[in-house]
This record gives sequence, C-alpha cells and structure tokens, in this order.
Amino acid sequence: MLTLCYFASLRDVLGVDREAVELPEQVQTVSDLMVHLGNLRGDKWQSALASKLICTAVNQEICSSDKLITPGDEVAFFPPVTGG
Repeated sequence: MLTLCYFASLRDVLGVDREAVELPEQVQTVSDLMVHLGNLRGDKWQSALASKLICTAVNQEICSSDKLITPGDEVAFFPPVTGG
C-alpha cells in the first residue's frame, strides 16, 4: 500500500488530498506511478500529473520522478513553490 498526498492546486483540481492505493507490480518509480494514475483515472489526472512542473517527494524527501518506490512509502505531489 502507498499513501499518496496532493497539495495546493493539485488537491483542488483532483478533489482529493490523501489516499491509500495498492502498488501495482509494474509501477516501480514515481514517474511510473504518475502515468499509472493518469491512465487509470482519465484526462483530468493525466493533465494534472503530466506537467513537468509537478514536484514530488517520497517519505518527505524531495526527489526526481525516477525515484524508486516501494509498498509503505508516502508519495507527495505538489506544484512548485516560490519564496520571497
């Protein structure tokens, strides 16, 4: 089981802030997960998760989309943040 967290505008667009999902065997990286969710849930999800601007974290550590994931991980998706 994976815990998925969606923040800010992604949470608003997708209508969910947190969920638990089974990790399919073919999904090994964050990128695989994003493609899987888009294919499974349709256009809105594909569009939201396909952006190159989406930031990701696994177990609260910022990572690239090629990060390996395993059952029990928490994967977070969020738009880029700016400081000032």
